[in-house]
Formats: sequence, structure tokens, C-alpha cells
Amino acid sequence: MTNTFFTSDTHFSPDEDEHIFFTADTHFSHGNIIEYTDRPFKSAEHMNTELIRRWNERVKPGDTVYFLGDFNFKSNSGKGQGEPIKAKEIIKQLNGNIIFIKGNHDCKSNGVKTMMHAAILEFGGMEVYAVHNPAECHPIYKLNICGHVHNLWKSQKRRGYTVINVGVDMNNYYPMSVSDILDEYYKVNPHKRQTKGL
Repeated sequence: MTNTFFTSDTHFSPDEDEHIFFTADTHFSHGNIIEYTDRPFKSAEHMNTELIRRWNERVKPGDTVYFLGDFNFKSNSGKGQGEPIKAKEIIKQLNGNIIFIKGNHDCKSNGVKTMMHAAILEFGGMEVYAVHNPAECHPIYKLNICGHVHNLWKSQKRRGYTVINVGVDMNNYYPMSVSDILDEYYKVNPHKRQTKGL
């Protein structure tokens, strides 16, 4: 049985929207992900440094980040599949309060401890379902956000709902703001923007 987490206050006001971010699939310390997803980094160390820089460029200390899975990849061998660096060593270098949603690589070995499988949020006048794997998106929500697919696609319009990939590979290695997500949603659904008079 999976755990779905409902935030105590699912609605973000316009002022709060500016301080809420979403991202996924950083795969900190995972050397082979550079080749797998064609990332523009020379090494795992270079990737970590640049991902941290871009995160902190956008996210301020008091902001909140919903992280939709696959934070880091820890290995004891240090051979391509991951450096021996625990999640807490990366987290202390990142701005913001991070709420982790479990990804397929998040387990005891990599140091990401969360019981949260999904979250239901509200912004842009919509309830939004946040989950790591798009195969687990929920069609009753008009907008779903996910990670997992890396550089395969940015967004998909499915029958009755839209899925947006908030992962770093499709977002220039930056977290997405609420405005970024809504802009992508209305890009895929331009008629809805007209209906709302935006």
C-alpha cells in the first residue's frame, strides 16, 4: 500500500506561489546519468556543483521545494554508478525547505528518507497531483506533475488531463516555479488560458 500525502493547506496564494518550486531527477553524484541523458557536464563532481548553483540561484533560503524523486545515487564503489556521498551532504548545500516525494532510486542506501508517495496540491485554480512516475498519474486531476522520464518529453496531453515533467533534464537543470508550470500547462492547453481570460 502506498502513502499519499495531503498537505495541511493545499492552496497556495499568489504571494506564496513565488516561493514554491518543483523539481526531480537530479541524480546527484551519479556519473553515468551524464551519458544516459546527455547532460552537459564533465564529471559527477562538475554536475553536482552546477546543479547546486542553479538550484540556489532560483531558490531562496525561505522557499519550499517539492522534490519529485531520484535525488541522488549513492554507491560504495564510486565507479560511474554513483559516488559515496549521502543525501544529507548535498541537502545542506541547497537553499529552501525540501519536501521529498519518493522516486524509484530513493531508498535507505541513498539516504533519502520519505514515506510520501504522492501529493495533492492546489494552485492556478486547479488541484494538482504530484508523483514521481508518470505511469502513476491520476486522470481525475486536470494537471499532473512528475519526474522519472528525464529528457524523453517535457509535457503530454492525455485524455482529459495534462502531465508536465518537472525534472531537471527538460528544464535547463533548474527547479520550476508555479508560474513555469502554469505557463507550460497553458502552452499545451491554450484554449483554457482564453477561457480564464489570461
